[in-house]
Amino acid sequence: MRNMFLAFILVLFPIAANAQSTDTQTAAASSSTTTQSAYRINAGDDIEVYVWGEERLQRAIKVLPDGTFSFPLVGRVEAMGKLPYEIEAVISKGLENQYRGQVPQVTVSVQSPTGFQFSIMGKVNSPGSFTPGRYVNLLEALSMAGGPSQFADLDGISIIRKTPQGLITIRSRLGGLLKRSGAASAVSRRAIPDIESGDTVIVP
Repeated sequence: MRNMFLAFILVLFPIAANAQSTDTQTAAASSSTTTQSAYRINAGDDIEVYVWGEERLQRAIKVLPDGTFSFPLVGRVEAMGKLPYEIEAVISKGLENQYRGQVPQVTVSVQSPTGFQFSIMGKVNSPGSFTPGRYVNLLEALSMAGGPSQFADLDGISIIRKTPQGLITIRSRLGGLLKRSGAASAVSRRAIPDIESGDTVIVP
């Protein structure tokens, strides 16, 4: 099962690049199926803030567990879930009172996306927690966990996700993707969910 799964991954993604994913398993999954999402800041990420021409305001910062960090002359900055350019705008706004003219350009870059983590448990060959350093979808996540074990139920996979409203469960059926004759049509027929930071994938 593991060798077949890993071999399938190599064949699948060139097909998926040209496929139009449409039908999702749940409404929650449909909001997380963009394969090349811009990276949003997570707690634990290492970022760098640079204010041009102001070396005293250059900082290497680790985002705190509550998703915030402190910056000189600005104070507490809410970073969790924001894009780098959104944090740049917050810092620029906070510095306005320090300059008579235009605020120097602010640049925020992610140095190490170590805050992006997820876990896989159940019938996979190498369960555990993973820090991929980039966004991955469910198939890639399973590959990182060594692929499903021999008796895994790939049509019963659950993704447990934390949201501001509480825990939600996203169910995914991947069994059909391992059938050689139906792989291409299966990809075009339904989207493969993206994994978000903090997700727990359960493979029964």
